[in-house]
Formats: sequence, structure tokens, C-alpha cells
Amino acid sequence: MKIDSTLGNDIDATPSGARALEAAGYDGVWVGELGHDPFLQLLQVAQNTEHVTLGTSIAIAFARSPMTTAYSAYDLAKHSKGRFVLGLGSQVKPHIERRFSMTWSSPAARMREFILALKAIWTAWQDGSKLDFQGEFYTHTLMTPFFSPTAHEYGPPPVYLAGVNTAMTEVAGEVADGFFVHPFTTRRYVEEVTLPALRRGRAKVDATLDGFEIAGPSFVATGRTQEELAKAITGTRKQIAFYASTPAYRPVLELHGWGELQPELTRRSKAGEWDAIGDLIDDDILHTFALVGTPAEVGPQLVAKVGDYATRTTFYTPYDIAPDLLAELHERTRH
Repeated sequence: MKIDSTLGNDIDATPSGARALEAAGYDGVWVGELGHDPFLQLLQVAQNTEHVTLGTSIAIAFARSPMTTAYSAYDLAKHSKGRFVLGLGSQVKPHIERRFSMTWSSPAARMREFILALKAIWTAWQDGSKLDFQGEFYTHTLMTPFFSPTAHEYGPPPVYLAGVNTAMTEVAGEVADGFFVHPFTTRRYVEEVTLPALRRGRAKVDATLDGFEIAGPSFVATGRTQEELAKAITGTRKQIAFYASTPAYRPVLELHGWGELQPELTRRSKAGEWDAIGDLIDDDILHTFALVGTPAEVGPQLVAKVGDYATRTTFYTPYDIAPDLLAELHERTRH
């Protein structure tokens, strides 16, 4: 299992941050779509590193068209010399409609078609074949030499898809090259819901999970002192509560018998009670979603939780963590 890291939202610190993560021995560097364009940040990552995998975790598919996404990803695959991974996610309806002013409908079916359209576009560029993709949501039938990128030796990048519920997870198994497990998940949910859905998707194309990448962040609340650990636990409770307040993620809670917690978290989040919302995440819920303990204790927990299915993971530490503590966590987990 490879250990990756994520870059923060400070775009000016991207070059130095990427160099530092590669020097520290991380296997991959991921950038999310938060306050900046992730493709611009990853261009800087590619320019300032030599060996690490780099990718979006995630870029919001429905904020773009397959064609605009195809150009950015194809260029990054070339510029990074084949190290780039295109990670996609759907986001949720309010953001797509009210933040991006784009269309939201049938998200799983639309995402399936989005990825198939991407691959059709890349095939046309890579081997010069006629572009003729006609679907329910996307149609791409025009591509002239003037607008075609030059084919390159690295080819199109792999596509990872993020998901929680079964429909999107099946789509990932069918048409993507890898899957991002959402941080708001549990070992039981992965075993009983996620992996079976991925296998159903793979079966549609007569494939198995062999060679299929499974990645994603793992909640980690760690500290070397009681004070550090208490701070980490408080931040982690709040982040778990934030995700749990989202109706789309209720199935994870319901599997554990905590479904009725979700409406109350939603109510409090809408009331702006963000500081208090974490108090509803008790120790049972905390330890089900997160790895908790000293850096020496977290390593074995990580292996036990994700080591037999994940091909790569990142530490999700939603609190201020000292650089030397994070370095110790990384070193102890690697060994």
C-alpha cells in the first residue's frame, strides 16, 4: 500500500510543498478542487517533482464538459511524463446548480457517460480515429486536426472516480481505472457495500478487481501528548460531523444504526452551530470512522482498516498538525 499526501489550498506554496513531500518519501501528491483550479496547481507539482504520482482528488466533473476536462488531463499526462491521475467526483446538487450554474441530473448515469466520452475523445487524439460519441447527456462528434493535441508517448491518464453510494460506485467499477473511497466510510461499509458494488461494476465489463486501484484518505487523530491528541480528536469529531450532516452520506450511518443522527446534524449545521456539532460524535462513532492514538499506534490500525483492499491512502488530519508529528506518523506507518 502506497502512502500519499495532499497539498493545501495555498497556491503560492505549491512548488515548495510538492518538493518537500517528494523529499519526505511520499508516493503521491493529490490536489483537491477547493479555492483554486486543481489543474493549475498540478502543473506546478509536475514542474517541481520527478517521481511522485500526482492527481486530482477530486476535480468536479459536472462543473466541466468532457472536452474541457480531456484537454487539461491529456496535457498534464504529457507534462508529468505519465505520472498524472485524473480523479473525478460529482459534488452535490446545490453546488453544481447554484455555484457552477451547471446541469444536475441522474448523477450516476451522467458520470458513466462523462467518463466514456472522455475516453472516446482521448482515443481520437491518440490514434487519429474519428470522434463520434453520442450519448444521452453528452455529444462529441466534431474534432478537426487544428484543435487536436499531438499524440504523445504517455497516452491518456488513468481515471479514478469518487463515490459513496452504490450506483456511483458501480459506475467506477465499470468505466474507471480506480476508485476513491470517501473519508466518510467505515471498514464495515467498505466490506458490505463498497467492494460488492465495485465487483458488480467490474463484472459488467468481464473484469475483476485485479489491477483496479482503490485509494482514499483515512481519518487520523494522532498526538504524542494528551494535549495534542485531544486537539486532534476535537478536529476529527467536527469533520466527521460535517460529512454526517450531508443527506447523501446517510447510508453509511444507517448501516451502523446511526441514521437518525443525520437529520439532527443537518439541522444544527443549517443553524450555523459548527463548533458544537462535533459534540454529537461520540467515542463509538469516532473510533469507527477514525484511527486514534499515538503515531506508533496508528500504523497497525491503518493496516488493519484498509491494508487488505487499498492500494494507496492518505492521512486525513482535519486539524493543525505539527510538521514533525506528521513526519513521525508517515515514517512509522511506512515501516
